[in-house]
Amino acid sequence: MALVCGAGGFIGHHLVKRLKREGWEVCGVDLKYPEFEATAADEFVIGDLREAGLCRMLVKPGSRVFQLAADMGGAGYVFTGENDAVIMHNSATINLNMLEACRVKGVEQVFFSSSACVYPAYNQEDAAHPVCEEGSAYPADPDSEYGWEKLFSERMYFAYARNFGIKVKVARFHNIFGPLGTWQGGREKAPAAICRKVAAAEAGGELEIWGDGEQTRSFLYIDECLEGVFRLMASEFSGPVNIGSEEMVTINELAAMVMEIAGKELSIVHCDGPLGVRGRNSDNRLLAEKLGWKPAAPLCEGLRSTYAWIREQVRARES
Repeated sequence: MALVCGAGGFIGHHLVKRLKREGWEVCGVDLKYPEFEATAADEFVIGDLREAGLCRMLVKPGSRVFQLAADMGGAGYVFTGENDAVIMHNSATINLNMLEACRVKGVEQVFFSSSACVYPAYNQEDAAHPVCEEGSAYPADPDSEYGWEKLFSERMYFAYARNFGIKVKVARFHNIFGPLGTWQGGREKAPAAICRKVAAAEAGGELEIWGDGEQTRSFLYIDECLEGVFRLMASEFSGPVNIGSEEMVTINELAAMVMEIAGKELSIVHCDGPLGVRGRNSDNRLLAEKLGWKPAAPLCEGLRSTYAWIREQVRARES
């Protein structure tokens, strides 16, 4: 039996589908159902994991728990500063509740999805040479309150492992993308936002990019993210470990890739907007050492399927 917390979200929804393909009985829980297709879960509970009683009700002895539920979004949500208190309160409350429920019920294993946002801002000022090796998270100085909450929660999971013998697995996700994810409304991440803007633009039009576009990131396709999660769960390693791509690109280069896929030539217009750190890339040396694997699919492959799906969403909205 597997419990997926955050099963109505992008990664959680894909995780439920992967678990079902591998023969698991799955219960999903979230504040909402998946937005773009029906859940594959055997049972789906609409509920608020900030309520401790619900967490204890859902967690079953001997089960595996995948804790992905969080208050999150892209730069337009996380880096404005306007949502800091609710992000920290909501996500920390969920993690406190779920860990205590896992302790009381005696779960077999619990997975926690942390984030590359835990890494210090001072190590990510050089866009060409960011430092995101797992041990570099300390001395701590995340670039956002979202990152601070994730780092706190990591420590809480490992404290429960030490004090109560719970088997925990912690992965730091780096910009996961793909079809069936948020693509509009302010919480979407860069690949989805750019795909939407390109799909909606007329050939020869303009494409807005926040900042100068020379900030760097790596982006990991959802299928490879899940492969990393399953390999971590099957291993003896607890983490934390990066799960991300090492193919670092500037946002301008990301935009150029999407335009090439779309067959559109657009003029990039740089404008003010929340940016986050100057550079970020997944360091996969520990991943390769501990799991004997690391992501290898080119970014352009995932962008093709993601763009095709978002283009259909844009067309449906406009029709």
